[in-house]
Amino acid sequence: MSRVENYINDELKRHKKICFALLDSENFEDIAGVAKKVESLGASAILVGGSSAIDQLDLDKLVISIKSIISIPVILFPGNVTGVSPNADAILFTSLLNSEDPYFISGAQALGALLVKKYNIEPLPTGYIIIGDNTTAWFIGRAKGIPFEKSNIAVMYSLAAQYLGMRFVYLEAGSGAKKNVSAEMISNVRKYYDGLLIVGGGIKNSSIAKELAEAGADILVVGTLLERDPDWEKKFNDIILAIRS
Repeated sequence: MSRVENYINDELKRHKKICFALLDSENFEDIAGVAKKVESLGASAILVGGSSAIDQLDLDKLVISIKSIISIPVILFPGNVTGVSPNADAILFTSLLNSEDPYFISGAQALGALLVKKYNIEPLPTGYIIIGDNTTAWFIGRAKGIPFEKSNIAVMYSLAAQYLGMRFVYLEAGSGAKKNVSAEMISNVRKYYDGLLIVGGGIKNSSIAKELAEAGADILVVGTLLERDPDWEKKFNDIILAIRS
């Protein structure tokens, strides 16, 4: 483990549960300002990326602008090889395990690996599992989405990720998802998967966040709330307080 992964583990020791803010590079006019605000509210890291982000130069400018005003890590969350910025602290080096297209399981990873090495970006090995369907991540990644009620399938994929050496699993309902990953699914995955469990998609308020954290999620990812809710600052603060209580 390297600097950012050690930092994440230290944050978990300190707070028990933590939250990352996902800032899609295409959906914010003042992305650096939002990053600064969520840092002040208690976010442990900033995820930058998105399933449809395609302009690598603009992405790098955004990463530089964010890092210039915050002290928490900036972690790339790429939807493709264009989502690699040399100025980021780390990258969720994800394999979309339930994609029907080998490109998103290992092809894009092979193409991007040399860039990660060249830029000296810390890779965080992550099994990425899409739950449900009809979201951007589901469409772009050509995923065979796991039904929300089929937690045993999520368990199988999570165990496969563990046995492949992935220290993180990310259960993703998708940006703008109408439903969040259920507490039951998280609880069942937690019984078997020994690594750090990330959960994102559909986390709209503190009550949902608290339920998912208590079910076994280590890290919650909040993104759409920051983009669409005019009262996002209060709700994000409430989420942080709820998962740490």
